[in-house]
Amino acid sequence: MSEDDRITIIAESFEAAALEFHRRNLASEGYRMVGPISMQRFERMNGPKREVLFDGNPMFAVTFAKEGN
Repeated sequence: MSEDDRITIIAESFEAAALEFHRRNLASEGYRMVGPISMQRFERMNGPKREVLFDGNPMFAVTFAKEGN
């Protein structure tokens, strides 16, 4: 699996997350949705330090993977 076999879209609304799949025409590139669109908070680890992303506001995320991955 290469680094471009999976794409996660993060958006402020459910609709924006869902529509990005169609806007970018990811189906034509062989991508499919691998889980539900869900609201979640995001944090990034930088060594032992934790950074809260998006000012701690929950965002909608959905992940797509290329067929066969």
